[in-house]
Amino acid sequence: MKRIPVTILKPGMKFTKPVYVDETNLLVPERVEIRDKDLKRLEKWNIEAVLTDGVVVTQEAVLKDTADKIETVMDQGGGAAKKQLYRTSVAQTDRVFSELRINRVVDKRETDRIVERVLRATTESPEEMLAFVLRDEKSEPSLGLSAVNTAILSLLVGATLKLDQLRLKTLATAALLHDVGMVKVPDDIISKNANLTPDETKKMRAHPLYSYQIICKVMGYPEEVGMIALQHHERWDGKGYPRTLSEKKISIEARIITVADAFEAMVKEKPYRNSMIAYAAMRQLLNDNSRRFDSEVLKVFIKSIGIYPLGSFVLLNNGSIGRVIKVNENAPLRPAVRLLVDRNGKKYENDEGAILDLAKDTDVFIARAIDPKAIAAKKIM
Repeated sequence: MKRIPVTILKPGMKFTKPVYVDETNLLVPERVEIRDKDLKRLEKWNIEAVLTDGVVVTQEAVLKDTADKIETVMDQGGGAAKKQLYRTSVAQTDRVFSELRINRVVDKRETDRIVERVLRATTESPEEMLAFVLRDEKSEPSLGLSAVNTAILSLLVGATLKLDQLRLKTLATAALLHDVGMVKVPDDIISKNANLTPDETKKMRAHPLYSYQIICKVMGYPEEVGMIALQHHERWDGKGYPRTLSEKKISIEARIITVADAFEAMVKEKPYRNSMIAYAAMRQLLNDNSRRFDSEVLKVFIKSIGIYPLGSFVLLNNGSIGRVIKVNENAPLRPAVRLLVDRNGKKYENDEGAILDLAKDTDVFIARAIDPKAIAAKKIM
């Protein structure tokens, strides 16, 4: 065991393993605070150092100590049927995009079926579908993956805005196909890990026009769907493209997709950078200051997804680890959390852990969001 000088001990300090006065006599159990009277007792006994196999409980120490325990609960939240529906939708959307890339005729009914499945699943199980957007580790980045994720995120916002079923279907269709014009952009431009040249930028910025043409002229969707896709790179401040529209000249559906698309791009890995965790992506959106996004739509997005989005892994101040299962609209920093690993290191599987509503349990709060990939790799953020 390691020797810890008594001079560095402070009241309230906790260790990840028991602390002993000597080889046999216990001072405090693991994760129990050292009290002032414990320190006075050591001073009275002239003890200069204590013994432990643990380290001081800090956020980093908790993560290292519980990494093995949390690894097997990473995929909790999301039934097998919904997971299969999600992955099938991604694969089918990728196939549609691939057919369009080589100018083959695509049956519009196939896309309609994808939209209907995603709409129904997101309406029935919003938490599960959002969890797939944030954590599906088995899907390779692709246009289809981004399209399905953007559709799910857009639908969550549309539902919060109480759009009717017809508008939700229009929104989901436009979100699924908003980037279909990217099939006309050369792959070397899309994957380029450097600044684009003026000519490459021009080609990239043409993709909303291509999306409109494919949606309306090739696939035969109504003008409304094509116009929403055409506008998804317009900005609230009027500095977007292709038509430099501003504020409410941009359709509400396009404003929703703009936010959803930006968030999705942040949380999924791209060829040129690593993904952000959902909490960091949300904070990035909040720093927009009405430049790119409609602030009212952004507020609804936060209300729908949460500062700590559904499915996010979080470390609590008492050393436990949980998954966010409910957003408290009136207290976005204090969601409801289901425990995955409690403060004593006990692991819960199959959603057996206790639920803590942080809006009511005010003694517990979120210390930090956790990157699930970093935990699985035994790395600290």
